Amino acid sequence: MAEKIKVIDITSNNLHELPICGIKDTEHEGRIRKTNWLKTYFKKGLKAKLLLTEKNIQFGYIEYLPGQYAWRGIEADGYMFIHCLWTFWKEYQKKGYGRLLIQTCIDDAKKARMKGVAVVAREKPWLADSQIFLKKGFKVVDTAPPDYELLVKKFNKSATNPKFKNNWDKKLNKYNKGLTIIRSNQCPHTIRFADKIADMARKTYKLKPQIVEIKTYKQAQNAPTPYSAFAVIYHGQLLADHQISATRFKNIMNKILK
Repeated sequence: MAEKIKVIDITSNNLHELPICGIKDTEHEGRIRKTNWLKTYFKKGLKAKLLLTEKNIQFGYIEYLPGQYAWRGIEADGYMFIHCLWTFWKEYQKKGYGRLLIQTCIDDAKKARMKGVAVVAREKPWLADSQIFLKKGFKVVDTAPPDYELLVKKFNKSATNPKFKNNWDKKLNKYNKGLTIIRSNQCPHTIRFADKIADMARKTYKLKPQIVEIKTYKQAQNAPTPYSAFAVIYHGQLLADHQISATRFKNIMNKILK
């Protein structure tokens, strides 16, 4: 008999009972921050859905909201925007569950009479690859360095395309002194990565890192990278535009300091 998979809507009423981005521990600092963030953005139209096995193990997730509130470096007013899409565990991958979650977003966007659905994708970690969206009829309408793609599935062909904010070098130059770590409550995992890198920087390189918290969607849309949820910057040079381990940070720094 085939396993019964459940698609669950996360709401203010049940989010304390469900895993949040794979985190079950309700005392986890990142989860606490993410929970408060979700409560705020539920009021602005955010929807979050997770996939559960029969044993209530999370193996998939999607999060989307009206584009004007997107926590990415984009302009997507009038579109539904997907922040996150992922499936976990090999036995549940490549079986159409990711496309199922995308379809729920498309359906909700149509009900809300939006222009379409937009998403930022890339091949590197922490964002979904563009291929799954291309298979659902999305088209690439803009790009940003080094490998970001902005894709859209339009319901109205004459609608204006969403776009990246750009001016990345100018935004990076705001952090041209010392080590800066940018993190955001939109992703509950950024706390752990930021703290470990900061600790490594202090102990190994005697640096005093500045940790910058992205607190609003406007700050996220004007962050120095398209992803916006996390970045590591040293004297204006972008070392990482997604979450990396402290060991990876150490390897990067050793190359720079040589």
